[in-house]
Amino acid sequence: MITCYFENNNKAFLRHVTVNAIVIKNNQILLGLRGTLNGKPISESGKWGLLGGFFNHGENLIQATKREALEESGWEIDDLRLFRINDNPNRPREDRQNVDIIFIANAVKQTGKSDEEVSHLQWFDLDKLPTKEEIAFDHGDAVELYKKYLKENFPLPVLG
Repeated sequence: MITCYFENNNKAFLRHVTVNAIVIKNNQILLGLRGTLNGKPISESGKWGLLGGFFNHGENLIQATKREALEESGWEIDDLRLFRINDNPNRPREDRQNVDIIFIANAVKQTGKSDEEVSHLQWFDLDKLPTKEEIAFDHGDAVELYKKYLKENFPLPVLG
């Protein structure tokens, strides 16, 4: 949680906003094995996750999502479609109650390497994904919802 003090000195606990991308190429999804930051394990280190993270100052949703995907994978992405806004305050294994804005994106080309936050990248067939226990946070739920979307083509974005 972020503690903020307003102009009238009232204190409020606010939630963080994060972005993530379901990166697709050739009917496969790109997941990153969570690594370290400044040499220290990050939350859910050693588990697979979507590519994403926090906003930088002055970024909008698309800019932040493209930057995070590029930093964490070296892949440029395009054709972003808003998939889900996950505002559940009881997300599993979350210490900050992040509100997660998730996009579907197409992988365009790999122009670099992943940063230290991702120790390994892998493309997965949608029917050969890691187990739910091997996936960070509730990213596995987002991937399962994406698979359901491919079958049922329900309206987007999904709220909640």
